[in-house]
Amino acid sequence: MGWLDSLLGRSKPVKPDLDALFALPSAAVTLQAATGLTPTGLGSVAFRAAEGGAFASAEQDAKALLGDRVEESRDEYGYTWLLVRRAPDALSDLVTELHAVNSTLESAGFGPSLLCSLVSFTGEDSRRLAVVYLYKRGTFYPFAPLRGQRRDNALELQARGALDGELPLEPDLSRWFPVWGAPGL
Repeated sequence: MGWLDSLLGRSKPVKPDLDALFALPSAAVTLQAATGLTPTGLGSVAFRAAEGGAFASAEQDAKALLGDRVEESRDEYGYTWLLVRRAPDALSDLVTELHAVNSTLESAGFGPSLLCSLVSFTGEDSRRLAVVYLYKRGTFYPFAPLRGQRRDNALELQARGALDGELPLEPDLSRWFPVWGAPGL
């Protein structure tokens, strides 16, 4: 970052560290101990599809890696979601596949199109939680939806406390964006 950028208050974007996803399986153990939430075996990657054959090819490559374990959908904001299904006890495999999708798109030059990845958890009391990885920030945050597009803020803060030190957490709570209707959540 140059002195002019510093003077004008501009900052360099954080370089995403997709390998941080591999910390999720051990963080899930800590999360389960603190909250009772267990992995559902569902995870998804959200990205903005680009026009052209190069992007279509990269997207097809990513989906080919996952075979019949992937479902594609689009949300109301124009993002494409790839939902990956695994057994609930195969969190490491799920994370590896989410990493593969992200890496495939990133290595094809479409990293800026990536929005987030998430892994979902649930409790015996029907509570739901997603641990969301923000691609452009290189950080994680918990998202706990309730009915009627409300959030379980207490559960989110409890999960943050459990995950602190396990994952690079997003410190700015205003960046804990709701991912209403995300596939797998």
